[in-house]
Amino acid sequence: MNVAMQTAGVYADLRHNEPMSKHTSWRVGGPAECFFKPTSVTELANFLRELESNTEIFWFGLGSNLLVRDGGLRGVVIATTGLEKKLERIDATTLRVAAGVPCTTLARQCIRWELGPAEFFAGIPGSVGGALAMNAGAHGGETWERVRSVRTIDRHGIIRERLPEDYKVAYRSVQGPADEWFIEATLGFDPDAEASMDTLKTMLERRKQTQPLGLPSCGSVFRNPPGDFAARLIETAGLKGHRIGGAEVSTKHANFIINADNATATDIEALIDHVRATVASTHGVELRHEVRIVGERK
Repeated sequence: MNVAMQTAGVYADLRHNEPMSKHTSWRVGGPAECFFKPTSVTELANFLRELESNTEIFWFGLGSNLLVRDGGLRGVVIATTGLEKKLERIDATTLRVAAGVPCTTLARQCIRWELGPAEFFAGIPGSVGGALAMNAGAHGGETWERVRSVRTIDRHGIIRERLPEDYKVAYRSVQGPADEWFIEATLGFDPDAEASMDTLKTMLERRKQTQPLGLPSCGSVFRNPPGDFAARLIETAGLKGHRIGGAEVSTKHANFIINADNATATDIEALIDHVRATVASTHGVELRHEVRIVGERK
């Protein structure tokens, strides 16, 4: 059944066959059967209540750690970027932040409020919701080290408050109740009088110098294996600059794959598989990809 026919409400931003290449940082991806961008949590809850229980739902933020295959996504893609970007201080060391807030925005505001350590959030290219979903981290910090509670919404539009003990959290991995998505988090920090915008600017400049930030990519493709770095393993396997179709292993940072020349998702996935196989053959290490790969093959 066409997803749009399942919903009785009138929604301002409900699209059909929306190219996901318009919304992912790799600039690739086939069409979403239905793409919904709610403007409020109330609108989102109403929409979810109207969906049939077997409708596939894909929660979507900034699309920065995601590879959507060329065949696209069935069901409904819910984009959180239209929701309110709430970021408020609760007390001296605690704040509340909406899932759609970019991690760089969170880092900057924490510095203004002299809370820390928070600079590491500036090294995360996506939104807070994505950071919560995968326990994203950078520069030695991880998201769930700061989580005090979260608010979620389920596929029936029910909102819940949950605590960290409701989740199994590990390196780049978060497992929790099924069919619930993050809409907000309460984070705790320490007073940090030394936090400065200069420190943040230095960190961002270092990223700019060492990563291909001006080119379509997803950030780091692979997780770092214990005691080593994925980039080192890829580079010493001789893979910098290796291409499949329009996809290329960055010559600036080996753990980045860039869309160098009108790549398809198929090109990128093939290059990911090639890198994994080559590193396994050269170093005996099985790399696990950090990027999430979803959708149908064309």
